[in-house]
Amino acid sequence: MEFRHLGRSGLIISEIAYGNWLTHGSQVEEDAATACVRAALDAGITTFDTADVYAETRAEAVMGRALKGERREGLEIFTKVYWPTGPGRNDRGLGRKHVMESIDGSLRRLQTDYVDLYQAHRYDVSTPLEETMTAFADIVHAGKAHYIGVSEWTAEQIRNAHALAVELKIPLVSSQPQYSALWRVIEAEVVPACEELGLGQIVWSPIAQGVLTGKYLPGAPLPQGSRATDDKGGANFVTRFLRDDVLERVQQLKPLAEQAGLTLAQLSVAWVLQNSNVSAAIIGASRPEQVTENVKASGVKLDAELLKQMDAILAPVAEFDPAKTAENSPKARP
Repeated sequence: MEFRHLGRSGLIISEIAYGNWLTHGSQVEEDAATACVRAALDAGITTFDTADVYAETRAEAVMGRALKGERREGLEIFTKVYWPTGPGRNDRGLGRKHVMESIDGSLRRLQTDYVDLYQAHRYDVSTPLEETMTAFADIVHAGKAHYIGVSEWTAEQIRNAHALAVELKIPLVSSQPQYSALWRVIEAEVVPACEELGLGQIVWSPIAQGVLTGKYLPGAPLPQGSRATDDKGGANFVTRFLRDDVLERVQQLKPLAEQAGLTLAQLSVAWVLQNSNVSAAIIGASRPEQVTENVKASGVKLDAELLKQMDAILAPVAEFDPAKTAENSPKARP
């Protein structure tokens, strides 16, 4: 396992992180989830990403139990706040009440005194940014989080938050966007802003919800048990990629993967790690062997000619529009 600094901060994280967005507490039984976490630890992963909303808070609890007994100082545990975690009007968003209550709930479920990174899961247009950042500052100053990050924020939103973070003397160090060879919307604006400000990317869905594994074939039925057939497994996210023109081009990557001695999934994870602003790629798994295979992308250096060929194949069907950066962000509080 290779390690990188998170942006220009002093925090060093594994360049492949383990995340439990769609698995723990919902798609996968706890024994299997724990086995996946053990496989991640055995592979050298030290960075674990979750969120309070995943599986209606159950994912944090499963992660906490799976990591119990590990040396806390040897782990980097990340979580997030924003989406609804209860029925009340203030059980959501980035208002001070929800943020302050949510960190305590997350720490309780994760069975830890602090998280290494606390992230705003989306931008809250109905709460003043100053209120949110002040709440984050109080959390950092209380020792409940070491660093602050954001997820799926635009370049302008990140710049505004960074200015406040400097004023409040707290470390805003990361952005967590969707990023893959098929979804490249952060490249035009978010990445340059983050490079300038010293933030690193912790990217999710580097294999495009499984499409870049090559298991979805053009003109063929969806594989049984795949994410695209599971409403709880992110089917709404993967649908955008399930077009024959996309799937045909993904199949064209197979000779390049073979040339590099990699599977398509490993090639795809390695591809995002070639971006110098990417600090880590998050992988998920429903089986331990998926973790074991995908971590083999760590440390892979893809040569310029192969990257050029990948770009020629996928760029015509990839999404580059920076306006889609906030596509997953609601226009108002959830």
